[in-house]
Amino acid sequence: MSIHPSAVISPTAKIGENVKIGPFCVIEDNVTLGDGCRLHSHVVIHGHSEIGKENEFFPFAAIGIKSQDLKYAGEPTALIVGDRNVFRESITIHRGTREELPTRIGSDNLFLAYSHVAHDCQVGNHNILSNNASLAGHVECEDYVIVSGLTGVHQFCRLGSHAIIGGMTKVAQDVPPFTIVDGNPSLVRGINKIGLERRGFSAEDLSALKTAYKKLFFKKELNLGEAIASLPEEAVAHPCVKQLVDFIEGSKRGIVR
Repeated sequence: MSIHPSAVISPTAKIGENVKIGPFCVIEDNVTLGDGCRLHSHVVIHGHSEIGKENEFFPFAAIGIKSQDLKYAGEPTALIVGDRNVFRESITIHRGTREELPTRIGSDNLFLAYSHVAHDCQVGNHNILSNNASLAGHVECEDYVIVSGLTGVHQFCRLGSHAIIGGMTKVAQDVPPFTIVDGNPSLVRGINKIGLERRGFSAEDLSALKTAYKKLFFKKELNLGEAIASLPEEAVAHPCVKQLVDFIEGSKRGIVR
């Protein structure tokens, strides 16, 4: 363990093995830092925050700060973080608003400078938030999502797995999995073909998703219910298309289309 003498660490904080804490970091009460975490300098972590293994924090990251929700009344809310995440300069991650619903971040995510994850968000694994990307309260971000720079995501939206959202996009409805979304207002621009190929999706997977895309997003003379009903039976049977359809049918805010 390596702790710089200028760091301020609460006696109630739990620090794992092989943790490196740099100059002027502040670790407050009720913080748990897993093995192998590294805090470069000027990092602030508030409690209750449970941080997993091998997470890396760059200068001026503010982690586990209290909810900005005006309904927050001072309860002991929490932030739970998995393993091997990277938190770059000046990012902000807030705790939950209610004691029973902590903000959660999975593993292997990359949060670039000035990105923001608000209260009650549920973030999965292998996601990238680029510079100044912001998730408002209660956003659900599945796995392998890329949120490009200066993009804002409205409260309670869901971001489907393997989607990529273009820079400076306004997201006010759910983003379907496997798609490219861009613009203000945001629109589905196509299937995330390059990203899916890089992650090992087969030509059959891409063909099935392309068929579904043409029915669901390209031809908009049908509403979504009619478009789903018009999908060929063999397309609906494909696991990727089923995942896409289930996501759409489970939407409460409506779908970016």
